[in-house]
Amino acid sequence: MNELLRKRIERHLENLTDQQGYQLLDYVEFLESKYGTGTRSPSTFERVTEGVEDAMRVGRLPATAIRETMHAMDSASRLFQRLAEAGKSAVDELGRSLAETERAAETRAGAAAPPDDGGETEPPHPEEPSAPA
Repeated sequence: MNELLRKRIERHLENLTDQQGYQLLDYVEFLESKYGTGTRSPSTFERVTEGVEDAMRVGRLPATAIRETMHAMDSASRLFQRLAEAGKSAVDELGRSLAETERAAETRAGAAAPPDDGGETEPPHPEEPSAPA
């Protein structure tokens, strides 16, 4: 969808009530199923949130209750996303730290070991006794 069309639709969406928004969502989902337009796969948490929202709509709960519940679930989703990002960052940092430690250990081990010239070395020859003068 081009950007101008998207903005035009967004202007119309701003004036809709929650109930009208849900009717529009139902229609968009109908169009997706009819024309087979694929959307990106929702994350696990998005699927759970949408399932809760759909169950609340089927139960004919007021739109304000649904909106407040979805707001709370959205906040929880952002929190879990930040926790996941922090965990990933910690794992990445640990991996970099371990790699640096391994490189430092290899450098120390290489400096402590005698240089290997790749060839065979002959054992030292005992000094021959000097002839009497």
